[in-house]
Amino acid sequence: MSAAPTTDGVVVVDKPASWTSHDVVARVRREAGTRKVGHAGTLDPMATGVLVLGVGRATRLLGHLGATTKEYDATIRLGMSTSTDDAEGEPISRVDTGALSDADVAAAVADLVGDLHQVPSAVSAIKVGGKRAYARVRAGESVSLPARPVRVDAFDIHSVRRLPGQIDVDVAITCSSGTYVRALARDLGSALAVGGHLTVLRRTRVGAFRLADSVTLDELSRQWCPLSLAEVAHRCFPVHQVSDEQADMVRHGRALPRVQLPSGAVALLDGADNFLALYEQHGPVARAIAVFAEQECR
Repeated sequence: MSAAPTTDGVVVVDKPASWTSHDVVARVRREAGTRKVGHAGTLDPMATGVLVLGVGRATRLLGHLGATTKEYDATIRLGMSTSTDDAEGEPISRVDTGALSDADVAAAVADLVGDLHQVPSAVSAIKVGGKRAYARVRAGESVSLPARPVRVDAFDIHSVRRLPGQIDVDVAITCSSGTYVRALARDLGSALAVGGHLTVLRRTRVGAFRLADSVTLDELSRQWCPLSLAEVAHRCFPVHQVSDEQADMVRHGRALPRVQLPSGAVALLDGADNFLALYEQHGPVARAIAVFAEQECR
C-alpha cells in the first residue's frame, strides 16, 4: 500500500513468531510514513500476541501503557533446562519427570503466585553497564542479574500432558509489568528439581488492550487503523473534562489549581473530547505528566 498519512494514536499488533519487537516497529514506521513509532513493552522473538505501539504523539504515552498488568498463555516443559530458559536455547540438563505427580506440579505452581523476588533470565534485555544482558551473554561474558520485585496475580494450569521423560504444562498467567514468564518456567522446574523451560508464549493482554483489539501486520497493510488518542484516554485512564480556560493552561503544561483528580495519572480532555494531557494531583494543584495537545496560535 502507499504510505498512510501519519496519525497520532495506538496500534495493537498481534506479533508473529520469529519477529523481534524492533522488526514490528520498523514495519509500522513504513506503514505510518514516520519514524516516530515505539512499543510499550517488548516480546521475545519466539513469542506471539499483543504488542502495543504508539505513533506520533502517542509515543509519549508508551511508558504509561506498558507499566500495567499483562496476561499470557504459555507452555512450560518440565524435565529440561536450557541456556535461555526457553526453546531457543541449548539444552543444559535433562531429568526424568516420571516420579512427579500432577499434585506436585500444582503445588509448585501455587508457590509462584503473589509477590515474588524474581531473577531475570541472563539473556533478557536488561542493561548491565550500558549493554543489554543478552548481548553480553552472546559475547561470552558471564552475567548475573539481581532479583527484583514482581507480582504474579494468577498462575492457572489448563492441562498437564505427559511425554517420555518430560511434562508439558499449559498455563495462563496474569502478572505485573517486568515479570519474565521464561523465569517462571525456569523457577518452576527448579522447585520440582527437574528443570524447566518455556516452549510457547502468547501475550493475550496488555492493560486495557486484548487480542480482540489487535490486527495482524498484513491487516494493518490493507487498512491503517490506529486507535485515536481520545479512545486510548477513555480506555486506559480516569478522565476529567476541563473548561476552555483550563484547557489553555493545560496546553502550556501549567499547574491547575482548585481541581481534585483521582489518584494516579488522569487524562484531561476538553469539551470536544480532545485528549490534552496526563495530569496528576499534588496536594491542592494538579501538575502535568505529559502534554499531547498542540498550543493554539493566537
